[in-house]
Amino acid sequence: MIEVKSLVKTYGHKRAVDGVSFTVRPGDILGFLGPNGAGKSTTMKMITGYIRPDAGTATVAGIDVAQDPVAVKSRIGYLPESAPAYGEMTVLEFLNFIAEVRGYRSCAERRDRVERALARTHLEPVRRQAIETLSKGYKQRVGFAQALLHEPPCLVLDEPTDGLDPNQKNEVRALIKTMAADRAVILSTHILEEVDAICNRIILISNGRVVVDETPEAFHARRPGARLDAIFRELTNVDA
Repeated sequence: MIEVKSLVKTYGHKRAVDGVSFTVRPGDILGFLGPNGAGKSTTMKMITGYIRPDAGTATVAGIDVAQDPVAVKSRIGYLPESAPAYGEMTVLEFLNFIAEVRGYRSCAERRDRVERALARTHLEPVRRQAIETLSKGYKQRVGFAQALLHEPPCLVLDEPTDGLDPNQKNEVRALIKTMAADRAVILSTHILEEVDAICNRIILISNGRVVVDETPEAFHARRPGARLDAIFRELTNVDA
C-alpha cells in the first residue's frame, strides 16, 4: 500500500533523511520510532506530498507522490503533529468544511461523511462546541475525524498521543487499532510504550537512516529481558 525507496532530503548542510526505504501493507500499524530530530516527520511529509524529496521515490496505492500528489492525498488520511484546526469553528462546521474541500458537494453525501466520522471518533457530545474550547484529547479526535472523513486506505499519524494524559492516550490508541483493521497505518512516535501498545512493526530511524525494520518481538529479542528504552539507547546512542 505504501512503498518508500531511498528517500533523501537535505536542509542546507544537514541531511535530514538519508536513503530511507520501507513498505507498509494493509493491516500494518508501523511504529516509526526515533529520537527528536531523527527524520521521522520529514519522511512522513514526503510520503504525504507536503514536501518533495531530493532523491528517491514514495508511492501510495501504486501512485508516485511526486508525479501525482493530489491523487495520493485523496488516498491518505494525514494527522500532522498537534492536530491543527480552525479553533473558532465548531466541530460540525470544521468537518463540513473538510468534507467540502474533499469534494463532497451534495448535502446528503457531506452529511453522511461527517456523521460517520463523528460517530467513529466519539465526538457527538461536542459536535456543536468550538474547537478552541475542547480538551487536547478531543482536539486530537477532531484531527482523526478529518483524517478519516474520506475513508482513505492509508493513515499517516505524526505523534498522535503527544501531550495527552494517560486516559486520553489509551482512547486514541484504541481508536487507531480499530481503524487499522483494513488500512495501512504509519504511526510516528518517540514514546516507546506506544510501540508495545499498538504496533505490529517497528522502524527505528536515527540520523536520517533506518537502523531497524522488524516486529516488536524481534526488537525485544535483541536483548531478552531488557527494557525497550535500553535497546533504543543502544541502537541510537541517545537517551529515550
